[in-house]
Amino acid sequence: MKALINTLVTTKLGLDTLPLRVGAGVIFTAHGAQKLFAWFGGYGLEGTAGWMESIGLAPGTLMAILAGSAEFFGGLLLIAGLLVRPTSLVLAITMLVAIVTVHLQNGLFMANGGYEFALALLVITVGLAVRGAGSLSLDKLLQNKLANQ
Repeated sequence: MKALINTLVTTKLGLDTLPLRVGAGVIFTAHGAQKLFAWFGGYGLEGTAGWMESIGLAPGTLMAILAGSAEFFGGLLLIAGLLVRPTSLVLAITMLVAIVTVHLQNGLFMANGGYEFALALLVITVGLAVRGAGSLSLDKLLQNKLANQ
């Protein structure tokens, strides 16, 4: 029974990393859109740059562009399953910076501005960096096409 479930979930249906990629991808894309475009109640590039500058991440505009772009475009790449390993590494570093510079001093819990949510995203991205995109992804499609040439 365990072998059947494993086969169905990981190989035949391609669901091995799909929920992690899509879930994290949506979250990252939305957070990046807040930083870059002021969507979903965000402050946009100017507001994010000012805030980053105020917490010591300077130059603020460059840091806002880097963080916002990593999250927005990285999230889209995760959803598509394209370049998942390098994208996940960039996003993991982004989350590590967020934890250390913003959330760590507030403790674990989100209710206090803590790092629990950023830590969850860090763990997901580290897992994806190690595992890769999985079987239902553009990475796998490209790998198969290149192998059959």
